Amino acid sequence: MPITLLLDLDDTLLETNMDIFIPAYFKALSTALAEKVAPEVMIPALTGGTKAMMVNTDPALSLRDVFDSYFFPKLGLDRHTLQAAIDRFYDEIFPTLGALTKPIPEAVRLVDWAFAQGHRVAIATNPFFPLKAIHHRLRWAGLPPEKYPFALVTSYETFHFTKETVAYYPEVLAQLGWPEDPAVMVGDDIEREVKPTQVAGFPVFWVRKSGEVSAEPAGVPQGTLKSFRGWLEKTDLETLRISFQTPQALLANLASTPAAIATLVSSMSLDGWRRQPAPSEWCLTEILCHLRDVERDVNLPRIRKLLAEENPFLAGEVTDRWVEERHYNRQDGRQSLADFITARKESLGLLNGLQAEWSRTARHAIFGSTTLQELVGIVAGHDRAHIQQVWKTLHGVW
Repeated sequence: MPITLLLDLDDTLLETNMDIFIPAYFKALSTALAEKVAPEVMIPALTGGTKAMMVNTDPALSLRDVFDSYFFPKLGLDRHTLQAAIDRFYDEIFPTLGALTKPIPEAVRLVDWAFAQGHRVAIATNPFFPLKAIHHRLRWAGLPPEKYPFALVTSYETFHFTKETVAYYPEVLAQLGWPEDPAVMVGDDIEREVKPTQVAGFPVFWVRKSGEVSAEPAGVPQGTLKSFRGWLEKTDLETLRISFQTPQALLANLASTPAAIATLVSSMSLDGWRRQPAPSEWCLTEILCHLRDVERDVNLPRIRKLLAEENPFLAGEVTDRWVEERHYNRQDGRQSLADFITARKESLGLLNGLQAEWSRTARHAIFGSTTLQELVGIVAGHDRAHIQQVWKTLHGVW
């Protein structure tokens, strides 16, 4: 059975001492741009931009958007002014920083084996870097992207959340089209990979160095990278199903949906938005109009009613017919996406910070007695079904 492997990069596939690498990286970049920006201005701007990415929770903003909105105003310049120098840095200078890292031979053996088994392999690295820089780091690890057809490499251009935010993990799966097969995250960092994936409901394997001991994480599969393959071959793959039972996992899923869709459709032409992928299948515009209207006209009113009233009655809604009644195919797909993001952020604003309210009850016309948590779970499932639909439409796999 094929599975989805989410592989961390630094200190999992590539030996990297970040306490050494990041200062050297910042120094090299500030030196390369010194003719335009003084290093004493550049370094604080880089640090502040990185911190801003760490805490972003806005699904409307890519990490590059977040970084740019902090970084360039601090410099008093725009990206266009520096872009040529930045490109030259990543093409000519950044590759020299590979001397500060060390390849891990077992990483290449693992990835070769995974592809030979037909597994889906994604590089789930913390997306602080541009894709060009991550490709260099993969080459340092002996895993050049020119050779290995990774299903996804997470970078700051295409991601909205970092590993400091639980929503990063469902965003990875969403950008992969929410495959139904088992999945496992493989990483070395307890705080950024093990604990957040547990909260997100993802199976995880903690890669510890030989001889490394920790009281945490209790009950988590662990071992050296070399031992991972043996563990995986002995594991019942049905136990590696992603579970979305907790409020934290559900909120992460809800946040990731509009973010991932924005990336998936980012290069779509106007004709592509309205192209029907198969007879009776919705085009992208119709899918986004549906998501927008279900969020605005169904999900938000239900959440508000359930939070305001004791055990309210919730009417059933037949929303598929709206595609014809509301003439979705005549609407603007990009605007529908923007409106869906706005509505979803409003839902998240109502749900974030709730505690006991998750168990508030309601009487649903179709589902019967239910709770807020169960209803949000249904929303998350609805999201995943339509992300799969978007992905199939984009990849022509109907």
